[in-house]
Amino acid sequence: MHRSRGLATALTLALAGTCTAMGFGLVEQAAAVTPPVAFTADELPTWQANGVVWALAEAGDQVFVGGTFSAVRPPEGAAGTEQEAVNFATLDAATGAPTACKLSFTVGSGTATVRALVLSPDKSTLYAGGYFGAVNGTPVSSLAAIDVATCTVKTGFRPAFAATVRALAVTGDTVYAGGDFLTVAGQPRERFAAVDAADGTLKPFTANADEPGRAVEVAPDGQHVILGGDFFTVGGTNSHALAVVDATSGAVTKAYPGFIETNSVVKDIATDATGFYTGNEGTGGGVFDGRIALNLSDYGQRWRDTCLGATQAVLPYQNVLYSASHAHDCSSVGEYPDGQRHHLLAQPTTATGKLGWAPDTNDGIGEGIGPRVMTVGAKGGVQYLWVGGEFTTVNGAAQQSLTRFASTGDTGAPSVPVASAVSFKPGEVQVRWRTSLDLDDSTLTYKVYRNGSATPIATVAADSLFFRRPQASWTDTTVTAGQSYTYRVTATDAAGNASALSATASVTVPNSADAYPSAVRADGAQLFWRYDESALPFVADSSDGNQSGVHLNAPALRQTPGAVSGASTAIGFNGTDTQVYGDRRQNVGSTYSIETWFKTNTTTGGKLVGFGNNQARGSSQYDKHIYMTNDGRLVYGVYSGGTHTVTTAAAYNDNQWHHVVATQGPGGMTLYVDGVQKGTLGFTAHENFTGYWHAGGDSLGGWPDRPVSEYWAGQLDETAVYPTVLSAAQVQNHYTLASAPADSVVEVQAAEDTYANAGAPGTNYGTSGSLAVRGSSFYASYLRFNLPAAPAGTVLKSATLSVKTSTMSGAGTTDTVSVLPVTGSWTEAGTTYANRPALGGPALGSFAGVPDGSAVQTTGLDKATVAGALGSAYSLALSSAGTDALWLWSSEAAANEGSPKLTLTFGAP
Repeated sequence: MHRSRGLATALTLALAGTCTAMGFGLVEQAAAVTPPVAFTADELPTWQANGVVWALAEAGDQVFVGGTFSAVRPPEGAAGTEQEAVNFATLDAATGAPTACKLSFTVGSGTATVRALVLSPDKSTLYAGGYFGAVNGTPVSSLAAIDVATCTVKTGFRPAFAATVRALAVTGDTVYAGGDFLTVAGQPRERFAAVDAADGTLKPFTANADEPGRAVEVAPDGQHVILGGDFFTVGGTNSHALAVVDATSGAVTKAYPGFIETNSVVKDIATDATGFYTGNEGTGGGVFDGRIALNLSDYGQRWRDTCLGATQAVLPYQNVLYSASHAHDCSSVGEYPDGQRHHLLAQPTTATGKLGWAPDTNDGIGEGIGPRVMTVGAKGGVQYLWVGGEFTTVNGAAQQSLTRFASTGDTGAPSVPVASAVSFKPGEVQVRWRTSLDLDDSTLTYKVYRNGSATPIATVAADSLFFRRPQASWTDTTVTAGQSYTYRVTATDAAGNASALSATASVTVPNSADAYPSAVRADGAQLFWRYDESALPFVADSSDGNQSGVHLNAPALRQTPGAVSGASTAIGFNGTDTQVYGDRRQNVGSTYSIETWFKTNTTTGGKLVGFGNNQARGSSQYDKHIYMTNDGRLVYGVYSGGTHTVTTAAAYNDNQWHHVVATQGPGGMTLYVDGVQKGTLGFTAHENFTGYWHAGGDSLGGWPDRPVSEYWAGQLDETAVYPTVLSAAQVQNHYTLASAPADSVVEVQAAEDTYANAGAPGTNYGTSGSLAVRGSSFYASYLRFNLPAAPAGTVLKSATLSVKTSTMSGAGTTDTVSVLPVTGSWTEAGTTYANRPALGGPALGSFAGVPDGSAVQTTGLDKATVAGALGSAYSLALSSAGTDALWLWSSEAAANEGSPKLTLTFGAP
């Protein structure tokens, strides 16, 4: 049982505009990690063993290490010489390096091993159990007492255990042992025994078990002992894997028949002031592999964590239960589905929900279990969580058998956010990003930067875990129609470690609402995947539901033309293994609508959209789905004790875009294709399970007309899910709007740019990387754009010019900078002050002063003038009448973020 200081959070929330984020809130300044987690996830340099570490114990500033190994060596990559260490080592808690205390645990025949270490209450004596016959040559019999001060064997402590000791617990006068033995000092003691702490004399305590003991712990009251192991009976009482016995007699005081599955065992037990906790391991199907918390008041269950992946060690510390396992499926407690193994976890001692602490190891050597034991040591006011086992990597770096984590010094920065931005109507931009991964902080601060400014326009706090990284978003309501904006996002943890900036997300605000996505949002979609991403793996949700998705196995991005007129693109699936799965685990009721556009010529069918209980692996529960048969017919299905389907008569694998909507509600099931109802079924029930939305594939076993492939070969676009039943009129409206003309945006980079300088009248600045503007002494900048013609059936709706200030001090200006037409001829390579071109008027637009700090600046231009120049090369000049210079990046500068550029919006007349 351990005590130490609490931790606090450091996050702020300061928003400009409207914020929509997952789990954001106001929090205090302070700590290194997100409370109640007490340790960082950053592994510290630690000497390592060349075998398996089975046992750890701490005394003051020392950590004792026991196991099956012959040497220890410096941390991976550190200089130093390997040292002999026969199944035992003593390491400094703060440095992780060996101390002067060296003991060798050996045996005459077989393989010696140290399996248990425990300190006396005053920490003056270390008790070691295992299978060994001598310590530094002094004869012992699988249990020894070590004087901590002198690092010598206590020869007066001479118990005789006839087989391996696997677990130890100690009080002031008694050492309790569990293991494989059947006798102690020649007396019958089957798997559990107690000896005098001073001389090892056998005590009357008798708690005979029929299978090995693996864990033993003394209750805080000192009157009871908690036993764990493989057994089915203790003292003749039916009690599988767990029992509570009297500390003096060994008589059973609390039995647990049928409490733990028969194919599971208890590998570890730990206590705190309120309860005790078990780590469990199972073999075969239907096992219990997780953790149980039980109250000390009645020894009854507080909670049970049914994650799969054998738990080897549990450690309660500051109201958090740390555990060592290879948990690979926590879907039964509403967390991550079957998949990757996670070896180190934390959860409150009051509940099963995982906390934001998840450093990781691999499975390693031996049985391939990973970490097996944990303890906390302290030195200099810093606590260190030590972990031992059979792993060979920690957080992806080579390190064998030993690692540790400190209570201070968080250095790991969050992962870089993946961000995008979209605008569906004038005056509003939705900036959204996949929340970042940080292995010891579940609450992170995200800063949103606009137009390259060094000052964030918004700060958002949002929660994420290693298995739950939902979309966060922020809505910018300070934008102007027709103008272009760029956004970048960073993530910062409570210790101030910041990620790099995300890639730039660019967006142009429309002059009028984009009809199709506006209708989808207005009709209440809570998931809206438009598939406009240009990079893996984040699929943004364009609804307000923040239900983002993840690309699996790299589907083809930005397929054109999409289903909806305008700039939106589609996604392509290969019919073999590519799909998109949702980031958020949820429960879907019996009222919903599913909508998507699809295009294919497949003859192997596949699932277009559906709901399943897994993510990256095939689901074992799956329904509420739309799939295609081999001959191209569409099936909409729901499961509730059996399959219930609506199937189209016609085939739709004609390589044309089609629109499909499936609804279920109090009126039953309805299937629409291309705006027309194709079938109904008066079935209102559904299967109630938690899961994830999928697009492009998932399981289809047991469904009628099951296609050859469960994966979709073709394109999808505009996938949406609603918590309501769309009406026939709404479905028809969506179908109609998809073909309505939409505004299109064309960005034109400067083909040539340079500036003239009165102070150097003969100098050309065409390749300088800079542009400058000032009235006196004179600077003027010249820009040439090759303008496209208006797309057929459209006119120019707006035109904006974007430039970016440089990073030099004072690059901004307090003067008004005018955008003027150029009437004379010029070239980038030949223009100087002496031969500069003439300028015309009136001004097409202006910048009413530009603040210091490198950032993109945008101004609208006279639409009629620019429209008259479409289809030709057109030149603009930046000019000022003042004395405060403006310095900009030219098109040759690496930091210009695509500026100078014109953004042209075309739409219906």
